[in-house]
Amino acid sequence: MDQDQEHWIGFDLGGTKMLGVVLNSELQAVGKKRKKTRGYEGAESGVSRIIQTVRQALNDAKVSPKQLAGIGIGCPGPIDLAQGVVLDAVNLSWQNVPLKALLEEEFQCPVSVLNDVDSGVYGEYCFGAAKDCRSALGVFPGTGIGGGCVYNGQIVHGGTFSCFEIGHVQVTREGKKCGCGLRGCLETEASRLTIAAEVAKAAYRGEAPHIMETVGTTVADIRSGVLAEAVKAGDVVVEQIIRRAANFIGIAVANAINLLGPDVIILGGGLVEAMPEIFVESVEASAKANVLPSFANEFKTVAAELGDDACVLGAAAWAREQARGRS
Repeated sequence: MDQDQEHWIGFDLGGTKMLGVVLNSELQAVGKKRKKTRGYEGAESGVSRIIQTVRQALNDAKVSPKQLAGIGIGCPGPIDLAQGVVLDAVNLSWQNVPLKALLEEEFQCPVSVLNDVDSGVYGEYCFGAAKDCRSALGVFPGTGIGGGCVYNGQIVHGGTFSCFEIGHVQVTREGKKCGCGLRGCLETEASRLTIAAEVAKAAYRGEAPHIMETVGTTVADIRSGVLAEAVKAGDVVVEQIIRRAANFIGIAVANAINLLGPDVIILGGGLVEAMPEIFVESVEASAKANVLPSFANEFKTVAAELGDDACVLGAAAWAREQARGRS
């Protein structure tokens, strides 16, 4: 296929939504489709929804599947990179799903499956907040909390599997039990779901009047934008809960800095997009307080720049890199 005519799919499989984007040879978006993930319906249904989303995105772009040079898909949880298998996506209840094989059979093109935060950090590294940096560490709090690291243009991973599961770093011994089976994981202390649950309790106690007036105590309704509005409206306890979560993220980040020495810490996801100043300020302060003192001024903390585009751009760029490396 002529490289000028090739198209790529960048796909973001999240805990609550999935997004498929068709990109041209310059990795510019020409079509897209978004759906709810519905992880509770199981892996078979989920893969079917991914296929539907890709086909609908292709229709939106008026691109034939035969024009696809490759697909890159960012997925939650650890990934067998060699086989393209989603090993254990806790928030989807998926285990050992051979996504690469299923999508290659369906679309007859190369498929690269990688961790969703790896793809988001790679997108920011190539096109966004960490462009022109040597190394970048990303933390994306949302339904869960994912982490990723790019060093000298390469995504940091194990021999055949993705790693950097920063959401499962232990940050407290007294914490709640995580979906992974461990206690005190960062996800149990600082994910959006944890923040929303704590805010709902505060609203019930009368400590978050704006939340109570606008959405009540239903955790599912306490979204990132609602939290940001409550902070602006003066719900002090809501801000305290958010900063407490950000402090835990900073502790985990400090541990990663001690090991890897990244130039840039990228914070992304819906929570950070809604409240960038709170998260950047709180995470950086916590990281500096908990990192080895000689490292405290050797990194900067920034908000991601690309939003939803980070994962899809990163996944597509990685798929292109892998496909061209094989040619």
